[in-house]
Amino acid sequence: MIIANILKRKGGQVFSVNPDDTIHQVAVTLAQHRIGAALVSDPHGGMLGIISERDIVRGMAGQGPGTTQLHARHLMTRSVITVTPEEKVATALALMTDRRVRHLPVMEGTRVAGMVSIGDLVKARIEQAELEADELKNYVATAG
Repeated sequence: MIIANILKRKGGQVFSVNPDDTIHQVAVTLAQHRIGAALVSDPHGGMLGIISERDIVRGMAGQGPGTTQLHARHLMTRSVITVTPEEKVATALALMTDRRVRHLPVMEGTRVAGMVSIGDLVKARIEQAELEADELKNYVATAG
């Protein structure tokens, strides 16, 4: 299975914030949309980075109570790890594990085609394993 299959089901909607949004505004966006990360985009839609719940927690641990007034650009991850729609789910999962990230923007050239989370990938792997198990059961049941 490839990432494109996941995006077909889930859609390509990606939420983004501005680099000058406060961390409080970012947290509100994440909570409203029930997501764990958002892209940080420039006014032309170019990706500057990604900001996640994890970035906010680390910021609060280091900066204290004033963290909510910092801007997204202060806590965002600038070197964003991405995948393409053709990437295999297993490869993307390995990348997430190795790099310790939970969200991967999906890029088609310079355009963001969507974003997948570790939950999306695990769900896809479970569905694939269940399908394969069912096919094996059917094969065994009809082979004799």
